[in-house]
Amino acid sequence: MSYQQVYTWVRKYEKDGINALQDRRGKRLNREPEELSEKERLELRIKELEERNDFLETREDLAKKLREIQRRNQ
Repeated sequence: MSYQQVYTWVRKYEKDGINALQDRRGKRLNREPEELSEKERLELRIKELEERNDFLETREDLAKKLREIQRRNQ
């Protein structure tokens, strides 16, 4: 554990108390949909669509490769 890390924790504690030391990573978009702001809902939807797009592109690339392999083996 580095001196810098401890110093950062002490500064956070002195500024905002014990709650400032809680690990909040990954908690922002894990709330119920009703608790999300409009911007957060749209960001979540964009992320879902980007992941779906990546999946579909990968599936299409695999299908092309399979057709190419089948064509070579004929």
